[in-house]
Amino acid sequence: MSRKRVAVLISGRGSNMTALIAAAKRADYPAEIALVVSNRPDAGGLATAQHEGIATEVVDHKPFGKDRAAFENAIQAVLERHRIDIVCLAGFMRILTGDFVNRWYGRMLNIHPALLPAFKGLDTHRRALDAGVAEHGATVHLVVPDMDSGPILLQGSVIVRPGDTETDLAARVLAVEHRIYPEALKMLAEGRFAP
Repeated sequence: MSRKRVAVLISGRGSNMTALIAAAKRADYPAEIALVVSNRPDAGGLATAQHEGIATEVVDHKPFGKDRAAFENAIQAVLERHRIDIVCLAGFMRILTGDFVNRWYGRMLNIHPALLPAFKGLDTHRRALDAGVAEHGATVHLVVPDMDSGPILLQGSVIVRPGDTETDLAARVLAVEHRIYPEALKMLAEGRFAP
């Protein structure tokens, strides 16, 4: 079985990227983290990836201004050069255009810190606490042009405890993210999820 070549797109420390790298070290894992791409030259995750011997590239969005298509074309060129099969978004803080997303449909995953379809977008932990939900969690889904709306591969939940702060909840949800993202990538790489 040839392992799928995966690129992880990050904008910051890349804690989910680190979880994916750790999973891909297993001999029986069907994907390898072949590339880490950041839109921020100062992203902490770049050093982590380099330390693990993984190729890194920076495609800084700033020089492209409002030309999202040109920015994405630059990313696409990098992905093609590294012969990437699957893209994982891991704290990548840029909204992607429909054209780019559709080009990767069925081959691009995102992790979202909420139990979709609840709490799409930002500030999920605060919104979950404000809403008084009993359960909160994380979702791995295929990326579609409509944000946080693609087919769901996996979800994991935590109980919201009395007195939880955003920080408490975020830490427990992050542990769930680190568990389910590698599992969802494995499912996709093995062809066990057909969109």
